[in-house]
Amino acid sequence: MNTTQQLQSLLAVCLVAAVTPLIVGALPGPRIPQVVFFIFGGILIGPHVLGFASTADVQLVANIGLGFLFLMAGYELDPQLLAERPGWLAMAGWGVTVALSVGVVAGLAAVGLVRDYIPIAIALTTTALGTLLPILRDNDMLAGNFGRYVLAAGAVGELFPIVAIALFLTRRGEFTAVLSIVAVGLLAVALSAVPQIARHEGLRKIIREGQSTTGQTVLRWSIVLLFLLLVIASRFGLDAVLGAVLAGIVLRGWTRRMGIDSQVLESKFDAIGYGFFIPVFFISAGMTLDIAGIIGNPLRVILFFLLLLFSRGLPCLVIYRKVLQVRERVEMTFITATAMPLLIALAQIGLQDGRMLPSNAAALVGAGVLSVLVYPGIAVGLSRQRRAQSAELEAQPGRLP
Repeated sequence: MNTTQQLQSLLAVCLVAAVTPLIVGALPGPRIPQVVFFIFGGILIGPHVLGFASTADVQLVANIGLGFLFLMAGYELDPQLLAERPGWLAMAGWGVTVALSVGVVAGLAAVGLVRDYIPIAIALTTTALGTLLPILRDNDMLAGNFGRYVLAAGAVGELFPIVAIALFLTRRGEFTAVLSIVAVGLLAVALSAVPQIARHEGLRKIIREGQSTTGQTVLRWSIVLLFLLLVIASRFGLDAVLGAVLAGIVLRGWTRRMGIDSQVLESKFDAIGYGFFIPVFFISAGMTLDIAGIIGNPLRVILFFLLLLFSRGLPCLVIYRKVLQVRERVEMTFITATAMPLLIALAQIGLQDGRMLPSNAAALVGAGVLSVLVYPGIAVGLSRQRRAQSAELEAQPGRLP
């Protein structure tokens, strides 16, 4: 592969990443998520429009960006949350979503719109937590009780579809797939115990002192952990996203047990991940979009876009009725209906097995991109209105504090 061509592609991608925050900051009105411009920038410089960059040239960096995205999603998630009420409600909501998606896809199959049943059914159960995190964090939507329910719902909507892909869409028996998932999970548990094994105070002192020096001890071992679980998940035939999420969960446990300043580590991940690797992933995703296929099937794109809201989002209105206000449930509806990275993977799987219609593959990816462009923005707008109204009520004279 031509090194000059690779550098040119990387230059074009980095230029999009660098220009995006300037555009976002200059635009009037509510701030549009940077992800939107990353995707559009990728479309613009990609092979389907200007042809300045090739996805093959930046694929490795994009894959690392995907890993960082889900590492940070796993790091935000407290596993204990899944054993508490937010986790139970999230799993109940996902169960309702599965039932709705199976029914919907059965209807589409009956009228001949769908041929590859399982990938599309799984696609309608996903939530792009990793994609949502920077948007939600920038708009202070992960704080308090609402944030706990959002994180639990997003984690279930990310992890459970990955398990479903491993069980139903790999070219192995279900028993082998289950064993692979269990093996990777047990390995993650074993890695979580490393701080207990390495109890030598001298070693811990070296690690703590090195986290803010040129040695960058904690950061380097965090990256080793990420790549280790990415490689192992891939070796077991599992989606790399699973390995990245588990790496984030394990890393969270490491920081707690070893007395590491988690805020310092998070700031470093923000610098490396959002500073370089994660934007490359989103821009690369835009470059891969089959624009002709999407434009040629606009009604299918809109159909899948609305089905994501129906099957994945609407159950939130019922599931969380006893714990969240109506406005919060509506916000949750649009948050959980946002999907993209797994839709790209499912479209590729469907095309590889030769059963998914190319028009459906393009429409599925297009619907995922459209959901990222539209649904989080609606949720952010509703959140700002809710907080503004709460602030007005609290400021009313004579109101008790």
